Amino acid sequence: MSHLSSRVPQVPDVPSLALPPVKPGRNVVFFNERGLRAGWRLLIYTSPFIVLWFLTRGSRSAGQGQAVFSPLGMLIGEVISFAAVFGLALIMSRIERRSPGVYGLPITEAFGGKFWLGILFGLAEICVLMGLISAFGGYSFGSLALAPGSVVRWGLFHLLLFTCVGFFEEFAFRGYSQFTLADGIGFWPAALLLSLGFGYVHLRNPGEGWVGAASVALVGIFFAFTLYRTGNLWYAVGLHASFDWGETFLFSVPDSGLVIEGHLSNSVLHGPKWLTGGTVGPEGSVFCFLTVGLQFLVVMLLFPNKSAKSDTDAVAAVAPI
Repeated sequence: MSHLSSRVPQVPDVPSLALPPVKPGRNVVFFNERGLRAGWRLLIYTSPFIVLWFLTRGSRSAGQGQAVFSPLGMLIGEVISFAAVFGLALIMSRIERRSPGVYGLPITEAFGGKFWLGILFGLAEICVLMGLISAFGGYSFGSLALAPGSVVRWGLFHLLLFTCVGFFEEFAFRGYSQFTLADGIGFWPAALLLSLGFGYVHLRNPGEGWVGAASVALVGIFFAFTLYRTGNLWYAVGLHASFDWGETFLFSVPDSGLVIEGHLSNSVLHGPKWLTGGTVGPEGSVFCFLTVGLQFLVVMLLFPNKSAKSDTDAVAAVAPI
């Protein structure tokens, strides 16, 4: 796999905004030597998204227990959400005079080797996680919930749905926001803050809990690590998609507290919450922390860090669009 671990080309250093040099002592609240400060750029980017988030907050209201969600409604919501966060990033790329690829999704690597490796190891992780829960008596597959003729159709639909989920959540938390915040405070402080936010927003899901949210935050750190090592988000998108697909469709268990129509079986999680995750699902199991730890090792092996790099280099190490 040595060809996969080679470093991608560096993007030339481009000023953050096409503005004349800032004279010392002037406008220092808003500008630095690179133009408009990262915090203001991030505020411009997130303001419309925050409004959108408030307008759609009723679609995933917090509550106890589980609710069954319509896959078609979720698909439409995820497509619109991704279009919003990516479209805003395209606008910012024109303002900043950058290639949109530097924000994590270079088109030159679209659905390439990194994406399919992510698909493979995401599916492997959920199989290991469910295997551990089952080995301790916490999972039963149950009877088929779908007619044989509709299994493939629903399976493909869920794969499309969760690929869209991967695109939206990865770009929202580790795309433009990560790139820009890292420009202001450094790669890993930005990753930590955004991962905590990633865990917190999952608390809005019915059935989610603090243990599950902590697990999601750890997963956010892991996805940031994949960005750091691979140079872009394609591996993370693939892994995110296949893990959620395996959890929701293949094993038919709650995904961060959500149960979605069209799952494969009438499965049952039974046993203590530390084992099964309860209403949260396997992401709230103690074994999830173990499998995420294993995923760190996998990425370290697949994408060795051959040379020391600065945080800025790690953010910029993506192929131009």
